[in-house]
Amino acid sequence: MYIDEDKIDETVLALLYLTLHGGRRAWKSFDWDVMNRLHEKGLIDKPVGKAKSILFTEDGLKESERLFQKIFAKSP
Repeated sequence: MYIDEDKIDETVLALLYLTLHGGRRAWKSFDWDVMNRLHEKGLIDKPVGKAKSILFTEDGLKESERLFQKIFAKSP
């Protein structure tokens, strides 16, 4: 089976928005390979470290919110 890693990355980025706290921080409880790809794409800062959360870049936060709305929002 072929897995579209870009779709996985988009979904994880959207789910990170769900755990947003403290302005631009989100809990980093996702697969390390995905987190590294999001870092390489410039959407989050260094995912490796002792902190239990990641820091979105400005672009990453905007894209995370956009994807969250696209994937999970529904009309009233």
